[in-house]
Amino acid sequence: MKNARNTKSRIVDAAWKLFYEKGYENTTIEEIIFESGTSRGSFYHYFRGKDALLGSMAYLFDEKYEELSASLDPEANALDTLFYLTHELFAMIERRVDIDLLTRLYSTQLTQNGEKQLLDRSRVYYRLLRNIISQGQERGEITTTKAAGEIVRLYAMCERGLLYDWCLYRGDYSLTDYGDSMLPLMLGGLRAKGEKTDS
Repeated sequence: MKNARNTKSRIVDAAWKLFYEKGYENTTIEEIIFESGTSRGSFYHYFRGKDALLGSMAYLFDEKYEELSASLDPEANALDTLFYLTHELFAMIERRVDIDLLTRLYSTQLTQNGEKQLLDRSRVYYRLLRNIISQGQERGEITTTKAAGEIVRLYAMCERGLLYDWCLYRGDYSLTDYGDSMLPLMLGGLRAKGEKTDS
């Protein structure tokens, strides 16, 4: 199972590296296979074609969250931890994800029938958010006036809104800086009464 995951991960990482460097249209499946050090059979085992890799952007984001989760401070305020995760994700998107591809992902998620990877509740992203929010509620850092699941949904909605807006403006401002300033403003009401911000 771990080897299978590593193979898929290598294909996804290679694909997004090439998409960023060469553009989606100019990247071939053969180049992805070569860059990932895998085989044609492995590629087609996980993906029907290059277009199927668009949905794997959610998987790329989850890999980033898994990497970050290992270094989180368990004593840090839960909401500040969420803001930190978003900061790191947005920074990665600005460095590694072509805005045209992000736009195309949102477009396909809105128009396609069937699986919507961005809303898949079994993703690492949703599990990590729920964990942090539940702990924050238990420690009196995050309001308990809403269930953890509802707060997860709200948080994800705000993140998607910021990403969508950035795509609409064709990335003509820093996603990371704007997220840093706007997310605490948008979601400051989630702090339990009496909780102070670090800033």
